[in-house]
Amino acid sequence: MINLTLRQFRYFEALARHGHFGRAADACAISQPALSMQIKELEESLGIPLFERGARQVRLTSFGEEVARRVRPILQSVEELGDLARASGDRLSGRFRLGVIPTIAPYLLPRVIARLADTHADLDLHIRETVTPKLLSELHEGRLDTAIVALPVSEPGLTEVALFSEEFVLVRPAKDAELPVPSPEKLREMRLLLLEEGHCFRDQALSYCNMTMASPRELLDGSSLSTLVQMVGAGIGVTLIPEMALPVETRSAEVSIARFADPRPSRRIGMVWRNASPLAGHLDAIADAVRQAAAG
Repeated sequence: MINLTLRQFRYFEALARHGHFGRAADACAISQPALSMQIKELEESLGIPLFERGARQVRLTSFGEEVARRVRPILQSVEELGDLARASGDRLSGRFRLGVIPTIAPYLLPRVIARLADTHADLDLHIRETVTPKLLSELHEGRLDTAIVALPVSEPGLTEVALFSEEFVLVRPAKDAELPVPSPEKLREMRLLLLEEGHCFRDQALSYCNMTMASPRELLDGSSLSTLVQMVGAGIGVTLIPEMALPVETRSAEVSIARFADPRPSRRIGMVWRNASPLAGHLDAIADAVRQAAAG
C-alpha cells in the first residue's frame, strides 16, 4: 500500500504552483531542505518523478500534471471540512484568507483590519494582494475565503455583494491646476499613464476614455498607483486614480487634483466568495464590517 500524506500533497501543490523550491518553501513556512525531502519521499512512494528540475525552475512532468489535477480537489475538500467546523459556531473564528486587489489594499486594509479586530477578534487574518484574475482563480480553488474586488466579476459559482462606490479623479502636474478639466475626448489626446495589463482599474479608466488600445506615445504603463502619481509629478503625463488613494499617493508629489463633470467615472467595490463555501452564512457579517471600515 502506498503511504501518502496530506502534508506531502500540500507541499506538492505549493511547488507545482510556484515552480521554485525556495518560494514554495516560503509559502509553506518550512525550510527548503524539508520541502525537498517531502517531495522526494512522495516521488519515491509513487515510483515516478513528478517534477523536472532545472537550474532556476522546476516543472511538472506529464504524470505530475495528472497528479496535480487530482490533488487540488482533495486539498480543497479538506479545507472545506475545516471551514464547516469553523462555520458551526455563532461567530467566525480561526484562519481567514482575504484577497484584495492592489488598487484597494494599501488604502482600505488598515481600516478593515482594525474593524475586524473589533468585530471578529478571534479571526487569524491572512491577506493576499494580487490582481483580480488571480484572486478569482484562487477563490475557485479554495485557497481564499473571500476577496475584495471591483464589481461586477460575473463569475459562475461566485456570490457578489456590493460594498460601496467611489469616483475616479484626475491627477495632473501642479502647473496645470487652473486648466479646464479635460473631457474623455480630450483625455484621449493626452499622454495617459495607466497601470500595466492585468489590473481591472486600467480597463475601467480606458473604458471612461472610450479607448480600447493606444500607441506607446499616448499611453505609458506603471506597476502601481504610487509610480503613476510620481510620474505625473515629474511632468510626464496625467493619470486617473480612485478617490480612496488620494490621501496616500498625493501627499509627496507635485500634482494637482481635478474632478470630472457628470457623468463622473467611478467603480463599484464589493466582496465575492464561492456559493458553496461553508462560511457563506458568516461572510455577510464580514462584508458589513468592511463596509463600515470604508465609511470611516
